[in-house]
Amino acid sequence: MNRDLSPPSSVRPTYVRYGVLAFACSLSMITYLDRAAIGVTQEPVREAYGFNSVADLKWTAFAFSLAYALFEVPTGWLGDVFGPRRTLIRIVLWWSFFTALTGLAGYHFAGLVLLPFAGLVAIRFLFGIGEAGAYPNITRALHNWFPAQERGLAQGVVWMSGRLMGGLTALIWMVLVTRGGLHWRAAYLLFGSLGVAWCILFVFWFRNRPEEKASVGAAELALIRTSVGHEAERAHGDIPWRILLSPTLWFLCMMYFCMSYAWYFNMFYLPAYLKQQHGVADDDLLGQLYKGGPLILGAGACLLGGYLTDRYVRRTGDRRWGRRLYGMLGHAACIPCCLACIIAPTAFTFALAIALAGFFNDLAMGPAWAACQDVGKKHAAIVAGCMNMIGNLGGAASAWLTGALLDWSHAAYAVPRGLDPAALNAANLKAAELPGYQINFWICAGLYVVAVFLWLGIDATRPVLPEDAADTGVPAG
Repeated sequence: MNRDLSPPSSVRPTYVRYGVLAFACSLSMITYLDRAAIGVTQEPVREAYGFNSVADLKWTAFAFSLAYALFEVPTGWLGDVFGPRRTLIRIVLWWSFFTALTGLAGYHFAGLVLLPFAGLVAIRFLFGIGEAGAYPNITRALHNWFPAQERGLAQGVVWMSGRLMGGLTALIWMVLVTRGGLHWRAAYLLFGSLGVAWCILFVFWFRNRPEEKASVGAAELALIRTSVGHEAERAHGDIPWRILLSPTLWFLCMMYFCMSYAWYFNMFYLPAYLKQQHGVADDDLLGQLYKGGPLILGAGACLLGGYLTDRYVRRTGDRRWGRRLYGMLGHAACIPCCLACIIAPTAFTFALAIALAGFFNDLAMGPAWAACQDVGKKHAAIVAGCMNMIGNLGGAASAWLTGALLDWSHAAYAVPRGLDPAALNAANLKAAELPGYQINFWICAGLYVVAVFLWLGIDATRPVLPEDAADTGVPAG
């Protein structure tokens, strides 16, 4: 359908694109609600399987992160080929189904376990496959609907929405389950139904392109298309494998691995740590905010980091240090925060330290994703997909290694005392697991040190392909 892209200058653009942003933000919130739920439901899930420690569930967290890493690029490619509308509907229904199935974990019926632990690990892997496609396809939808000068802010609002909901998940769980009386299995069914409801509304309202929606005025369409020389929507060609020769790409990926390893503790292990080591009760209102502190503060940092890096570039014209500076400052500030977590004597001081670590970690999000666009040029989506894939491998490593450290600390505590590492009581478990957690905080601090130096290798003025460098007059990197 051809529509006039040159309306009278006095006509104000319509705001239909902000409806697209509302759908994107609400989906981002559902995404984080569903993935963060496993972190706040560890105790009933452990009890259902007769497990003693959160470390026994490490394979569920590992399976999700591994699937998320492996399938982010393929599910993003589906969105490019079939459009975000068809792709999002299918993947949201997919992961919502497996969210609901998670509520069957360890359920006994007629003497049988309907969902044994291996089945739960498989379900979390399948759940991760679906969620992997959320943000690539949200990004594609925003690309189709927003002019270039508004995309950065739109993307920041989407990330902020997800982080905020992830931070509030423990509080929502307390309201619904701990105080509200809803069974934890039913809560998973409720969370899964939210995705279905979103799909029903989305299928009737959303269209892949603004030209396909009658309520989009000519002025808004012109703003989206002609003001930025908007490129036509089409599927990607072959993957440009030569980008793998770019040092800049590898520095980006390794940096994101480091920050993702440290950050993933907040999604899975933090609720259990606060309850076990600092006695934060499930019905403690302030305690639930402690559990979500890194994500709640991180929500604002996602926007702030993007604003600061863009302002620096606008004022100085220096993209190299405009991206490096705030990434380095953010990760450098994470180092003392991680070390403070080791010695924090109270729930409040620990929660403050780890929340600040989450804030400074996410301060680097804007510079990292902006650097992907800077160096990727027309292949920015592939560069970002590579970076996020390696980052989620860092999350998978964090999920497994943290649990393995706790298993080691169980044995180190129990064996000299003649105790069974798999049958420690609550008091012994608290003492046994503390060294494992402390080692993990040291690892996180060390990875942030590495990340600071990796930023020195990230040059946002050096495109990953030589032909793109020729267009900008700078050498490829």
